[in-house]
Amino acid sequence: MKNLVGAALLGQSGGPTSVINSSAAGVFIEALKQENITAVYGAVHGIKGVLNEDFYDIGQEDLEELMRLKHTPSSAIGSVRFKLKDPKKDPSEYERLLEVFKKYNIRYFFYNGGNDSMDTCNKISKFFKKSGYDCNVMGVPKTIDNDLNATDHSPGYASAAKYVATTFMELYHDATVYDTKQVTIVEVMGRNAGWLTAAAALAQYKGQGPDLIYLPEVPFDIEQFFSAVEENLNKKGKVIVAVSEGIKTKEGKYIPEMYQELKRDAFGHAQLGGTAQVLAEQIANRIDVKVRAIEFSLIQRSAAHLASKVDVEEAFNAGKKAVQAAVRGTTDKMVGFKRVSSNPYKMKYVLLPLKLAANTEQKVPLEWILPEGKGLTQDYVDYALPLIQGDAKAKLVDGLPQFAKLKKIRVAKK
Repeated sequence: MKNLVGAALLGQSGGPTSVINSSAAGVFIEALKQENITAVYGAVHGIKGVLNEDFYDIGQEDLEELMRLKHTPSSAIGSVRFKLKDPKKDPSEYERLLEVFKKYNIRYFFYNGGNDSMDTCNKISKFFKKSGYDCNVMGVPKTIDNDLNATDHSPGYASAAKYVATTFMELYHDATVYDTKQVTIVEVMGRNAGWLTAAAALAQYKGQGPDLIYLPEVPFDIEQFFSAVEENLNKKGKVIVAVSEGIKTKEGKYIPEMYQELKRDAFGHAQLGGTAQVLAEQIANRIDVKVRAIEFSLIQRSAAHLASKVDVEEAFNAGKKAVQAAVRGTTDKMVGFKRVSSNPYKMKYVLLPLKLAANTEQKVPLEWILPEGKGLTQDYVDYALPLIQGDAKAKLVDGLPQFAKLKKIRVAKK
């Protein structure tokens, strides 16, 4: 719908990244420039903030601080893991959203997140249309998992991949320093898609990476794993292993699930973690060798000090272009990336239907994965290397990063 006049609202959802705030900066700064946008709000903790009528007034923030968001990790206005009910079974939450949007005359809605967030975006847009309320709804992608469908890659992935590759290279030097045998198992985030763990192959490419890499795209054979560890241990005396937190047996069980019951989040996803520790314990029970288990955990998604310049700029532009498209009358779309070439790297921004990204996971192509945990093919390296280029981080003050400090002034409830 063109020429809509009203407020713009951004919500952030799901796991943060080191560049999700760069997208927020793109949305906020561009929205503040638009004549048809009368106010710019940030939903406090995503869709929950909308339901609770809880917003920050972005118009009262300093432009300089908004620009610092480009290099500030995590979700500045707060994220959330909240699943809206099925509107066909219980439309009450959607009716509440519509009530709030009407009350504040919100005509532009931007949701910054991954698969589940794009699904939320899609459902809200459909409900508003059915209700006859004009509002342009746009998805702004983010996920370190890189599993959003239909786009070449997702903002957040490149910086996290750069952290994973760099840290493996650093670990390689530490884990091979002693003259005693040692096994180091490193757990990387990734539930069903192994894109982030695959980044360990970039360290391999530099000759300073893990010996074995296991992704969730391929069923995990625990006996083959033990054999591969012993084989490498006998050859070199040192073994470094990269494992996705979401690796499963052929029976479909997560590794920690073999020994304990896993909790689940609001979306029904198993709460993972502990894969490296479990495997380390099992190795220690079988082999008389020093074993270390390392879990990158939250650090891999918040390490803005290793952010890729390509990632930071693309994330910012994704937010900016979402606003520009919405003001032109575009709705029900997500900003995506289409690769034109890898060498030299060229990419163009495209607008994709929300339904393409909603609840559909893009996994690492099986043909890129070498058998028996040996790593990734050159195809993956050629795909990933252009994304991690350049350095972009916060200005240092007293040797420490100067992150954004927003005023976070609440919008008075009507």
